[in-house]
Amino acid sequence: MQDHHKALIYTMVLVSAADGDMSDAELVSIGETVDFLPVFKDFDKDDLIPAAQDCAGIFQKDDGLSDVLKSIKKNLPKSLRETAYAIACDVAAADGEVKQEEARILELLRYKLKIDRLISAGIERGARARHAVHRKKD
Repeated sequence: MQDHHKALIYTMVLVSAADGDMSDAELVSIGETVDFLPVFKDFDKDDLIPAAQDCAGIFQKDDGLSDVLKSIKKNLPKSLRETAYAIACDVAAADGEVKQEEARILELLRYKLKIDRLISAGIERGARARHAVHRKKD
């Protein structure tokens, strides 16, 4: 597995695990991201679960959040920082709502990856639009 793949997977797992519950919708989002995004074209999908487990193991340790964020930043080229933030937003929005813990992780990612606030707002709005559902009013 290449380092940028690891960083992107860690990003998705971090957001999904932020609230202590990796929902089915979030797990499906992670799987679809790996299946369909061009950045994962050369990724061996058999490495997804081990990478996710590695991230979860680090996250559960003392200073785990800090360690995962450092690993993401270290292994993620600048050219993929907005991509990482976009897929993080998609995972957070996948189950229909962005919980407070997920929003905090997105804020930390934005800060750590030095994503411009205007760019991050556009990415966040795009994620909301992609995951919106029509609710019929009575």
